[in-house]
Amino acid sequence: MEQTQTNDTITAIRGAALTYIDNPFRKPVEDCVVYESDALIVMQDGKISQFGPAGDLMPGLPDGTEVTTYDNSLILPGFIDCHVHYPQTEIIGAYGAQLIDWLNKYTFIAEQNFKSKDHAREVAKVFLREGLRCGTTTSCVFCTVDPTSVDAFFEESEKLNMRNIAGKVLMDRNAPKELMDTPQTGYDQTQELINRWHDKGRSLYCVTPRFAPTSTPEQMEMAGAVWKENPGTYLQSHVSENLGEIAWVNELYPDCNGYVDVYHQYGHLGERSILGHGVHLTEEEFQVLHDTGTAISHCPTSNLFLGSGLFSVESAMNEKRPIRVGLATDLGAGTNFSQLVTMNDAYKVAQINGYPLSAHHAYYLATLGAANALYLDDKIGSIEVGKEADLTVLDLNATPILGYRLKYAKDIDEVLFVIMTLGDDRTSCATYVAGNRVYSREMQIRKEQFVESLMIDQ
Repeated sequence: MEQTQTNDTITAIRGAALTYIDNPFRKPVEDCVVYESDALIVMQDGKISQFGPAGDLMPGLPDGTEVTTYDNSLILPGFIDCHVHYPQTEIIGAYGAQLIDWLNKYTFIAEQNFKSKDHAREVAKVFLREGLRCGTTTSCVFCTVDPTSVDAFFEESEKLNMRNIAGKVLMDRNAPKELMDTPQTGYDQTQELINRWHDKGRSLYCVTPRFAPTSTPEQMEMAGAVWKENPGTYLQSHVSENLGEIAWVNELYPDCNGYVDVYHQYGHLGERSILGHGVHLTEEEFQVLHDTGTAISHCPTSNLFLGSGLFSVESAMNEKRPIRVGLATDLGAGTNFSQLVTMNDAYKVAQINGYPLSAHHAYYLATLGAANALYLDDKIGSIEVGKEADLTVLDLNATPILGYRLKYAKDIDEVLFVIMTLGDDRTSCATYVAGNRVYSREMQIRKEQFVESLMIDQ
């Protein structure tokens, strides 16, 4: 088991480190990236207290400070997943029909099992374990319609002191009756969960209408109201993922001027609102998102798997009306927990769109860009003094071909690109949450270790 440090414990890690301090989509890369080939990161009280060249900082460490050195590795801010469904962990890799068929055949069936607290807790443990094993330290999470699923998730997240965002799904039509609530029960349960979990430790609550087709106008109005009644909470949903879905929304909401306008009319847009996908957004819709400060989670793996389409990062980052964008796995339509794999797919999607996405752009979307999309860039997303100490360590020799290929990398730009094209879950060798090492792959004994709260009962 990993040892949990006390609040007054000072620990440090040493190795090559890279972080972003600004947006490379809008400024020259050299003004946005900080790279130290031999860095020291000092952590105390769950935060980063020092960061800089090891040669400068090592002499000033208090006597007895534990320093863990990572050779042939790269230390990054913990990855942030802006859109993911933890109840879909058990259906990851299910045969990929189109979106609506996939929901009916797999998702809605699996989610009916989450009335059981034991089942919800088991899945939450697996979900968190797999994320940490891939270096993901924060996620914006859809639970199910049952409040039990939310309690189970936050309870497991709280044991690890993780900064996670999650909420109870709201659905009162076009779904199995076992998964439907009502505007009133949805309001009451959401308010109770906010009171219980929002801003408790590092937990944050997200009002979660699944998407416009599964909520009546009455429930959409309620969701906007309860969000506004609770400043500092989040709102998440889906938008313009699939052409058939868009046509359905237009039929259900004929008085609205498109999909984004549905959310706009019901008060769902604004700061700390993040909508998944946005594959088929119009220029007018991009403008509305910009004007309201609403973010989009880019889900390339899921969009490819379900054949939904190709999100245009280039359009989203248009300097005349840029919007906030963060990278997301969108499990279980997404087929991998690793943000490295997701970056790989984001690059391919951009290539098809005629926009060569650089490694720096991709890593930004998974770290500081994602934090910016979630309005958490003052707390997480970069390695900076005063930020919360959520970190991932990537092993540059994780696989034989990765190690071999990197021998020929000319600079850090190429190193980053090779890691995101050849890397996967095997690449992460350690993960830190609030300064505590919660996952490590001990190379000398070829063994994976998790904190006790993540161990699944045998």
